[in-house]
Amino acid sequence: MKTSRIILNTLAMTSLTLGGMAFADEITKEGYLTDTRGNVVKSGVGLCWHTSSWAPAKAIQECDPDLVKKVEPKMAEAKKTDFAPKPVAAAPALTPTPLVIKKKMVFSADSSADSLFGFDKSTVNPAGKQAIDKFIADLAGANFEVVTVIGHTDRIGSHAYNMKLSTQRAEAVKAYMVESSGIPANKIEAKGVNGTDPVTKPSECKGKKATKKLIACLAPDRRVEVEVVATRTYK
Repeated sequence: MKTSRIILNTLAMTSLTLGGMAFADEITKEGYLTDTRGNVVKSGVGLCWHTSSWAPAKAIQECDPDLVKKVEPKMAEAKKTDFAPKPVAAAPALTPTPLVIKKKMVFSADSSADSLFGFDKSTVNPAGKQAIDKFIADLAGANFEVVTVIGHTDRIGSHAYNMKLSTQRAEAVKAYMVESSGIPANKIEAKGVNGTDPVTKPSECKGKKATKKLIACLAPDRRVEVEVVATRTYK
């Protein structure tokens, strides 16, 4: 009788235990063997026990982490914006600084192989045109700002005559520069100053009579000076 009572008590406890396990499985961990408190029953090496109703779809992280799809944490859209690299503003384009060019050339008026004119003349001859062309070519690509052309004569002759000749020569050079190089006429100033600004010294060329010797000695005074102020921009 005593033995029968022990067996009945054991069966009752087993029944309660299994019933509790089943109840826990239905609520939280269906497919795994659990104890009366709903905890998964594990083996001595930490393995979970599957029940007959277990399926991969019922896997839980605690027992079958490899079967559970990991949910990657989603970064809020605002935070993505915070961490997004900010666009780099393009560096402002550097404006090249124009280089100012000043160049002056003195042309022989009538006493050398590349003279601009014949003696006592104001028409630019071929040799003179070539000399002017070379001077302008050396400034190719430059923007002409101001061009000054000054005609000079020697001291022989009257003031009125020398003023007229020196002015005509300066105007002739200006006209050729406009025609050949395309420099705007309003950028070129032409004027004559007769013989008031000589290169020679009085002690070097003596006399007042227009002899060949005196004319040859005063040749440096008969000239045309061209001075250019231009700009050139380098990229």
